[in-house]
Amino acid sequence: MILPKKHAKSPRIPPKGFETANEFFEYVFNDKEMIWMGQNTNHLHEEDEIIDAMINCLQSKEYCKYPPPEGFPELKKLILQDLDLEGDVLVTAGGTESLYLCISDILKPNDNIITCDPGYLIIDDFGGRFSSGAISVPIYSSENDYKLTPDLVKEYMNENTKIIVLIDPLNPLGSSYTEEEMKEFAKIAIENDIYLLHDITYRDFAEEHFLAQKYAPDHSITIFSFSKVFGLAGMRIGSIIGTPKIIDSVRKVLINDLGTNVISQAGAIAALKSKKHWIEHVTTTTRNNQKIIKETVDEIQGVFIPVYPSNSNMLAIDLQETGIDPKDMADYLLLKKIFTRQGSYTSKRFGDNYLRVSFSIPKYQVEIFVDEFKKAVEFLRK
Repeated sequence: MILPKKHAKSPRIPPKGFETANEFFEYVFNDKEMIWMGQNTNHLHEEDEIIDAMINCLQSKEYCKYPPPEGFPELKKLILQDLDLEGDVLVTAGGTESLYLCISDILKPNDNIITCDPGYLIIDDFGGRFSSGAISVPIYSSENDYKLTPDLVKEYMNENTKIIVLIDPLNPLGSSYTEEEMKEFAKIAIENDIYLLHDITYRDFAEEHFLAQKYAPDHSITIFSFSKVFGLAGMRIGSIIGTPKIIDSVRKVLINDLGTNVISQAGAIAALKSKKHWIEHVTTTTRNNQKIIKETVDEIQGVFIPVYPSNSNMLAIDLQETGIDPKDMADYLLLKKIFTRQGSYTSKRFGDNYLRVSFSIPKYQVEIFVDEFKKAVEFLRK
């Protein structure tokens, strides 16, 4: 018998009516009528250069060969150009793999990592695998603008802290950082000789965004994903950007030494080359969509959005004053073929407060959501 590891990830609890999380995800994936607001994925790309590039890769049977193990040089160059950064790049099978590789490379058993709650909880699991664990800082408060601030980091960090994780913009709230805040984080990292792990998965949805690597290049690692604004979530592709010294260190813990999916890389190259053609459509649509949600929420007593406007393609809707359990809300909406996420998916402390919804979907689907959400609040209050 294989004994469970002390750092084993807790199993996902499936929604009502499903025996396993995988069964649930298969259900929502296969339902073509489902409105997809539960995974922050982007459904706004039409037939374009990205799709054409992946089809051409298939037709040429390039997938029969292994790609370069660290990514095609053209893709690595395009990523640096997109971010206006200097350094080195490792292409990975998505942002989550990038986070895992960096955390496993940096942390030692007695170290710890600073994360936030709400946040991307799998990072806390990673921290527990390679160190004494994660220091999860509670941030669900207007007093700190619903984000991990430099002052909070100073309060919670200790002599064993080796990584500060900045999810920016933040999943699930959409909060982001000013330039002054990023400079302060950089100062903390440099003075304490620790690393900023800057996850910028939702960067392109923000009105403005500042890269930690600009202010602390030797103490910052940038985590880049093609899953969201580029619309390639199912293709599983991302990257790690850092100084040559940092990337050379991460190279030593690579798991996938036969390279990242060839078709994914073809799509990613085309996405970066064509970005100027579609980015305005995507960002304008998402910003208009969240206005529709905000107008509806403002009409409902006891409901509010903690961070508005969101700098991402998702936001949280706080239900606490209504007495409605976000799990019940998610279950109700699922019956109406709307996939959303209860707060417990992204928070251990505050999961009973909010429902998370993403809105990089067509406008008419957002209009269906707000209509059903109003009905859901009225029904579930009773």
